Amino acid sequence: MINENALTPIEILLVEDSPADVRLTIEALKEEKLYNHLHIVNDGVEAMAFLRQEGKYAKAVRPDLILLDLNLPRKDGRTVLMEIKNDEKLKIIPIVILTISKAEEDVLKSYKLHANCYITKPIDLNQFSKVVKTIQDFWLTIVRLPPNTR
Repeated sequence: MINENALTPIEILLVEDSPADVRLTIEALKEEKLYNHLHIVNDGVEAMAFLRQEGKYAKAVRPDLILLDLNLPRKDGRTVLMEIKNDEKLKIIPIVILTISKAEEDVLKSYKLHANCYITKPIDLNQFSKVVKTIQDFWLTIVRLPPNTR
């Protein structure tokens, strides 16, 4: 079960404020050599501007998958998740919560807000890389993503 549109890149939006986690995600995605475009924003306000194609993101593409941290500056990931899932144009985009939080209330709230999955970031660098590779393997090669319609 390989990506049917192998010549079409998978558009990924990474919403992450940690430069170290951004760097690790980039490296893990590069290693697998799947055709993807990774777009990075570092807070919730930028994430919503990107998704709504506002301001400097007026020409942004709609992502096929969102990797969302919960603990973000300006607008936290919980609010971003709620806004996306309440928006008719955006709610179809799969969202993977990728966060340091192990709090049961965060897990429960994320699923109540219709996150597609919740993953706690490992502290260990090698384990973090394995997690990103697993996300990539599942979401970008096995799962059939919804068509990218605008």
